[in-house]
Amino acid sequence: MSERNVLGGELEPCGTDPVTGYFRDGTCTVGPRDVGLHAICAVMTEEFLAHQKAVGNDLSTPRPEWSFPGLVPGDRWCVVATRWLDAYADGLAAPVVLAATSERALDVVPLEVLRAHSVDVPPDLSGMG
Repeated sequence: MSERNVLGGELEPCGTDPVTGYFRDGTCTVGPRDVGLHAICAVMTEEFLAHQKAVGNDLSTPRPEWSFPGLVPGDRWCVVATRWLDAYADGLAAPVVLAATSERALDVVPLEVLRAHSVDVPPDLSGMG
């Protein structure tokens, strides 16, 4: 059975440029080995990226040895639920794409908190602008 999103529907893709997810399949699917719970599909902001770097989770610096290009504002990325919650507590939560956020995020973050930070972002941004 495939994972569901926090709204109870099919888990939609989070991002493919760069390719995100614990399994690097573009989705925030959480498997039994993902102890970090990379469940929240977040849209990166300058503030969130700076916060993550300040707490030791540098998401903006490229790491070629891990095939990681580094994230920039606007990128969609599956983030660890507790790290997102820490940013929320500090007033710097990144916007969340609910349809692409795994229901497993609800083990850590209440739905009403995620809804308060939700954003409707199309999966393909190439047609915008």
